[in-house]
Amino acid sequence: MSRRKTERLLNLVICLLATRRPLSAEQIRQAVPGYDRDGDEAFQRMFERDKNELREIGIPIDVVRDPWEDEPGYRIERESYELPEITLEPDEAAVLGLAAQVWQRASLAEAASGALLKLRAGGVATDAPVGGSMSGGALELRVDTRDPAFPALWDAVRERRVVRFDYRASGSETVRSRTVEPWGVVSRRGRWYLAGFDRDRDAPRAFRLSRIAGQVAAVGKPGAVEVPQGVDLRAMVGFPDETQEERVALVRVRQGTCEGLRQLARAVHAGSGGWDEAELTFSDPERLAGWMASLGADVELVQPPDAREAVIRRLKGAAHEWVG
Repeated sequence: MSRRKTERLLNLVICLLATRRPLSAEQIRQAVPGYDRDGDEAFQRMFERDKNELREIGIPIDVVRDPWEDEPGYRIERESYELPEITLEPDEAAVLGLAAQVWQRASLAEAASGALLKLRAGGVATDAPVGGSMSGGALELRVDTRDPAFPALWDAVRERRVVRFDYRASGSETVRSRTVEPWGVVSRRGRWYLAGFDRDRDAPRAFRLSRIAGQVAAVGKPGAVEVPQGVDLRAMVGFPDETQEERVALVRVRQGTCEGLRQLARAVHAGSGGWDEAELTFSDPERLAGWMASLGADVELVQPPDAREAVIRRLKGAAHEWVG
């Protein structure tokens, strides 16, 4: 695939992820670099090919038809596109490390961010930068963690090297030294964990990175750690059972917003005061809370209480970080 085509497809994905409302083909043509130099027929053929290629590799482009508009609109629903919880195996961590370095220096990153700038300049509301951070006008993909221990543990997993660190257990202020054979780094509900074999306890254990005190020290030579075949890092960190019972959440949705939520809801009822009521099925209240919090002031989760409290916790945490 040529560099020009790669840039155009990437720009198209970012554009459709970032927009808060479906975009017509003409709006996409004006916003996405790579389309604006072609004639009408050439653009239509290229746009159709690009949509088909993205769908073939699993990127869900939704077509939204508005009875008040002559042309359909296009967008990518974030919930349909986002990744599941991330688990980094040693070889995967190594690849991701190389990819992150490449993306942070990629010359096409600046071109990718151009779609967002054009959308905003044209008066189209967009979400925060998708999949990374905007810095100096360029898109940079990064692993999102503020835990100081993460880089050293990431390197240790990649190099299959034993580590030693001081660790404060949950509910205790006592700090004890731990010597661990790292098997993988796992993200769960916005927090990072190290899963591996604790030599001091002579058993597999998981450690929350935010409870590691001080520096992480590498012990011995690289290649000394063997990850057991079939080990389930997600289970070690305590991921919720994916077969848990489904429940129904009642959500107030501002009228004229959250088309993706409305499409996924099992029912939507007309409300009053500028709000509708939607019924959403869910199993994990934390996942639901993350979704609802990302929609900001356009939604209010009413029931059930545990999911509502999870949303409140997330919003309070975000407000605390913002003030801090």
